[in-house]
Amino acid sequence: MAQHTDLSAIPECHSRLGPETVFKGKLRFKESVRVGGQYEGEIEAAGFLYVEESATVKADIQADHIIIGGTVRGNVMARREIEMLPTCKLYGNVRAGKIRIADGVVFEGKCEMIRNSSTMDIFAAPLEKLREEARPAVE
Repeated sequence: MAQHTDLSAIPECHSRLGPETVFKGKLRFKESVRVGGQYEGEIEAAGFLYVEESATVKADIQADHIIIGGTVRGNVMARREIEMLPTCKLYGNVRAGKIRIADGVVFEGKCEMIRNSSTMDIFAAPLEKLREEARPAVE
């Protein structure tokens, strides 16, 4: 049985889109964001993203650390780690340095581990370098 994060241990988030929020667009941030409502668009982050159990997100997501407790439709890339809580429903592909999947998660998509994820900067690295770093370790 996979262990999951103690929700009280989740870092304090600098910004929050609450449960009644409906937002469309491109979200970029460096620190941390908690999404509790509906979001559609694209998320590019250098920080921590927490998708609450009440959230519905339709977006491709890139962030350092990601915890998903709600529903996400889109591809997800966590440069460091992603954790899917028991209430997570993820419909899309995942690329990450570390992955934790709790019992009860609904996950439809492919999963790919990233080598050297802690040293890769997807915003600054040339496309060829990203392709090389993301290439599976076993070929």
